Amino acid sequence: MTISQEQASWFADTCGKLVANIEQAVLGKRKAVRLALTCLLSDGHLLIEDVPGTGKTMLAKALANTVRGTNSRIQFTPDMLPSDVTGVQVYNESTKKFDFHRGPIFANVVLADEINRASPKTQSALLEVMEEGHVTMDGEAFPVGPAFMVIATQNPVELAGTYPLPEAQLDRFLIKTELGHPDHDTTVAILAEAARRDRSAAVQPVITVRGVTEMTALADQVHVDAGILAYVSRLAVETRRFPDVALGVSVRGCLALVRCAKTWALSQGRAFVTPDDVRDLVWPVFCHRLVLTPDARFAGTEVRHVVDRLLADVAPPRERGAA
Repeated sequence: MTISQEQASWFADTCGKLVANIEQAVLGKRKAVRLALTCLLSDGHLLIEDVPGTGKTMLAKALANTVRGTNSRIQFTPDMLPSDVTGVQVYNESTKKFDFHRGPIFANVVLADEINRASPKTQSALLEVMEEGHVTMDGEAFPVGPAFMVIATQNPVELAGTYPLPEAQLDRFLIKTELGHPDHDTTVAILAEAARRDRSAAVQPVITVRGVTEMTALADQVHVDAGILAYVSRLAVETRRFPDVALGVSVRGCLALVRCAKTWALSQGRAFVTPDDVRDLVWPVFCHRLVLTPDARFAGTEVRHVVDRLLADVAPPRERGAA
């Protein structure tokens, strides 16, 4: 199916409204907001990692409030059990059967706050639902429903009492982003409204669950030229050849980049992907999938250095036209 210019304009206009709505709570972080929205409309899950006080939870709550569906928040702690996330079977004396009581994972948008504070067993229960889209209990599958998205936050500074996500589980997140501290003018604007305890509370729903699924289906139809696909493949292959990289990007990472690039392009009113769309998204899609060698980490090499070299070494295709 070919996307008409009218559909592309509608998609871009709707994305603009969604970004503006979320920015009521998160000031001065437009790219992070656009990445979060891209993740939602690409049917993926988002990981936000940054130091305390930068607005990670605020962004997640604002995005959840934007969707006119169900949302829940799970505050992870070391003593949390998998059943606290997925739900539990409770014996019903009247029916002489076990009834499944759904956990907080059964929502359209789930905020998993400080995911690295949960035990590996509880983390695995969450990540399994993210991948499978349902909870299995006594052989019966309970789907979580459409437009399901997990927004996880973690603090990279505090290590006491935390369980960092293994690399294989990080790969389950479509995008990983960070916020950073706001600039001077934005900080002053936030301080001027210090009386507002929760800025995300003012964010009202502007899109339904059905609207999210329709936009996701439309983004799937965006044209990607064979040259762009080859470019994505070359980028992934080069990550596996870098001497500083112990684990490069897999095919799953390539698929994630293509899915995000489609949504990113359509949010700008284009029904085709350009090399610039790919380059804009390499950092948030690839970086958490790369594992550096111990020697490289000891030498002070960072993943962002590898990505910068990658983009400089791999030439993008010259063709930028639509289908």
